[in-house]
Amino acid sequence: MRILTWLLRLSLFGFMFVFALKNTALVNLQFFFGQVWQVPLVLLLLGFFAVGVLLGILAVVGALFRERRLSAALRRELARLSAAPASEPVRES
Repeated sequence: MRILTWLLRLSLFGFMFVFALKNTALVNLQFFFGQVWQVPLVLLLLGFFAVGVLLGILAVVGALFRERRLSAALRRELARLSAAPASEPVRES
């Protein structure tokens, strides 16, 4: 299984490397007020991919912290309940 995983990683890296080599042409990135940057296409794609990953991570961070806070509160409640003396067993009528 490890060999298969490494072969998949190597083939993915090779595909991405060849893709980067094929897309080195300069493209115009036009901003406001007539400002133009000439950037290699592969760097532009990589930059937008990185920004997308960063925005995705930022979108998840709030929920992650909320879940961690809830988990810590539940652990404290469990510790408090397990440390409390046992009450009388409930009798069924």
